[in-house]
Amino acid sequence: MKSEVRIALDAMGGDSGPSVIVPAAAIALVRRPDVSFSLFGDERLIRPILGAHPALANKARIVHCDVSIKMTDKPSQALRAGRRSSSMWLAIDAVKKGEADFVVSAGNTGALMAMAKVCLRTMPQIDRPAIAAMWPTLRGESIVLDVGASIGADAEHLIDLAIMGSAMARIIFDIDRPTVGLLNVGVEEIKGLEEVKAAGRVLRETGLPHLDYHGFVEGDDLGKGTVDVIVTEGFTGNIALKTAEGTAKQIGQYIRDAMNHSWSSRLGYFFARSAFKALREKMDPGRVNGGVFLGLDGVVIKSHGGADAEGFAGAIEVGYDMVRQELLGKIREMIAQANDARAHLAPPVHVDS
Repeated sequence: MKSEVRIALDAMGGDSGPSVIVPAAAIALVRRPDVSFSLFGDERLIRPILGAHPALANKARIVHCDVSIKMTDKPSQALRAGRRSSSMWLAIDAVKKGEADFVVSAGNTGALMAMAKVCLRTMPQIDRPAIAAMWPTLRGESIVLDVGASIGADAEHLIDLAIMGSAMARIIFDIDRPTVGLLNVGVEEIKGLEEVKAAGRVLRETGLPHLDYHGFVEGDDLGKGTVDVIVTEGFTGNIALKTAEGTAKQIGQYIRDAMNHSWSSRLGYFFARSAFKALREKMDPGRVNGGVFLGLDGVVIKSHGGADAEGFAGAIEVGYDMVRQELLGKIREMIAQANDARAHLAPPVHVDS
């Protein structure tokens, strides 16, 4: 096991840049003393903030970058303007060169995915990467993927998502066989797209040792926590994520409006405001900071652009756990097991309608 985890930070990413990211690194260092940092960005902005954190200054280096990626840049624009020169690219490249064990950025999600895919490439036998998010449920939390990396999926890609999500769940939830469900329009095996049904058949028949296939799940299972990992393609996953975030905000507004309706309700809200805040945060999938880019040949963590120092520190800790618990090794192990199992399966029977 590595004696020290080396972390690359895109210090210019997010809404606040170094003013949040440097203090976040200081918080993470207190929690995880066995880390060191490389801060990529404008040294003139980073150096004064770093000076206020002497313990961090002893465990960090600054890599000056003249270019930063804007939140409004399209992925193609970001690649043209920032390839090999931006703070985002150079932080990712540090992972590729073996100078860092993982990278965290709060910057433009599309640009981060595009740069990570070009710079790091995908793992062998993985065609497309995915974004995995933590989802609040009645049971605790589940992992949902893909929530927006790519649109559409054939059966092979859905199986890859199940494998990668299970590897992450083994680390996050500390269980050897996470339960996995495929998001579908019904739980019956005759329902849904052919690609989803084909993926379900393979997952059901292969019997992978580190994956417990539950079957199809529906939209309401997201909140119930029916399974540890819910698999869907990126278009559907992103809509589900944004819908849940919007619903959490909507309910929060309903509560505020109701509590302001009368003097007595305002008084009740005053005494119960902490409980209402906890409820609102619990319902919002966006509250858990640190989306994991799965399928890349390196560990990349996406923080919310508006995260505060505590939130960004949480994203750093997610990456730390992925490295310490050898996420990439677990994915490779499960892919090899899946390939061996699929090789012994009979080909599917096609029935003419």
